[in-house]
Amino acid sequence: MRIRRLVVAVVATASLAGCATAGPGPVEAGGDAAERWEAASQGTIDYQLGGAYEPDPGTTIVARDASDPPADGAFSICYLNGFQTQPGDAAWWLDEHPDLLLRDDAGEPMIDPGWPDEMALDTSTADRRAAIAAIVQPWIAGCADAGYDAVELDNLDSWTRFEGLTMEGNLALAADLVAAIHDAGLWAAQKNALEAGEAGPDAGFDMVVTEECGQFDECADYAALYADRHIDVEYVESTSEASFLAMCDAGDVPRLSVLRDLALSVAGEADHVRVPCP
Repeated sequence: MRIRRLVVAVVATASLAGCATAGPGPVEAGGDAAERWEAASQGTIDYQLGGAYEPDPGTTIVARDASDPPADGAFSICYLNGFQTQPGDAAWWLDEHPDLLLRDDAGEPMIDPGWPDEMALDTSTADRRAAIAAIVQPWIAGCADAGYDAVELDNLDSWTRFEGLTMEGNLALAADLVAAIHDAGLWAAQKNALEAGEAGPDAGFDMVVTEECGQFDECADYAALYADRHIDVEYVESTSEASFLAMCDAGDVPRLSVLRDLALSVAGEADHVRVPCP
């Protein structure tokens, strides 16, 4: 996890807002996820975790939060926070599953330093992993019932930020969640976590969603793991439109990349930016 949904306003270049790129038509309903991906991969992507809105023409892949419905006529990716608590859910976890929260030496829940409303889940034992999976599996089923094609599991890399977690523990939970995603007939998307290397695909992930792999010169390393089953989001606060389009032209980012504003604001809002690779 490097960047995810923000609840604070950020200032973006207003002239970039609402950029649209024409392209292939809607992705037809039916078929399995692989068939729908094949059709969708000929278009462009949008990353709408800040709120759902009508995709621009030619947009064939759309990621949205699980609380929103999938986009019609697109390969739709359902965002779930698989390894930390979701913003706003802290009280529920503390009341219902306090034993599944990672604790510090004083017994206090460990909070993501970049996201003060998210607590780390404790993946350190098989029993805790099984209990976490039992909670997340109905959310996965909800994504499938809503009509999504894939599930994006955020914060796989929480072991890099919290003492007491390990890559092995997180990937063991990931494998259980991926199995549930596959059982629901969906694809599983790894989120960031280049540190996992081959262990990501080995856990069963079908594709990867990255943030700023172009900015950090990581895209080729992800491509070695997932080939063209890779979508990337760059952010205008750290990469200008000109720099982003140069990355697209040079092949430094996957073709299925998009430049967005950090807040992932809804189309029509002043700060909204959405520029896909041509």
